[in-house]
Amino acid sequence: MENCLVEINGLTKIYDVNKNPAVGNISIKLPRGRIIGLLGPNGSGKTTLIKMMNGILTPTSGSIRICGAPVGIETKAHVAYLPDRTYLSDGQRICEVLDFFEDFYSDFDKKRAYMMLENLGIEPDVKIQTLSKGTKEKVQLIMVMSRRAKLYILDEPIAGVDPAARDYILRTIINNYNPEATVLISTHLISDIEQVLDEVIFMRGGRIVMYTSVDNIREKYGKSVDAYFREVFACQAGL
Repeated sequence: MENCLVEINGLTKIYDVNKNPAVGNISIKLPRGRIIGLLGPNGSGKTTLIKMMNGILTPTSGSIRICGAPVGIETKAHVAYLPDRTYLSDGQRICEVLDFFEDFYSDFDKKRAYMMLENLGIEPDVKIQTLSKGTKEKVQLIMVMSRRAKLYILDEPIAGVDPAARDYILRTIINNYNPEATVLISTHLISDIEQVLDEVIFMRGGRIVMYTSVDNIREKYGKSVDAYFREVFACQAGL
């Protein structure tokens, strides 16, 4: 697949041999130039998959290749990752975080980061500890989206922000990534984010239930992604 950005083969992660795998023998290829929703109920394996893609967890078996290379030092230069928890140091000022990102990532665009901070009315000289949880999450997203990465992996990017800021954040995601790159977004707020998605991956029980385009769901089933997701998992919950 010439346009393939991520190739996953037989990927499995087992935390406890007496329980079902957190991720069970999944294989999938993700193309370049897409915004993809990674969707599933709690415990479906989304965050475990994301952490393996970022080298935070080691697979029990199987492989992940990003830009043709196995997950490691080389792929970290291509992947911009937004975790689902705050990682900023309370004692730092926002401008110091920008300096750190500029030193650590050769593809970090500090000018772009300052522009996004200004658009959100966030002062760069304030300390992280003075910010609300939602503002911290906005700052983290700005750091990630100010990189010129090939793969952006965002774990619940709008979960902690007020509804008024969500549209701006979604515009930030759309307008601040390389069209040749791919954005993988894990979220529970499907109705808020489906407007920006090209494709969706449904996960349940550590396995991929479906991988298809948003247009296909709308054309084939006559439903929004959110409505179809609720239908699929309501049916499965009743099995």
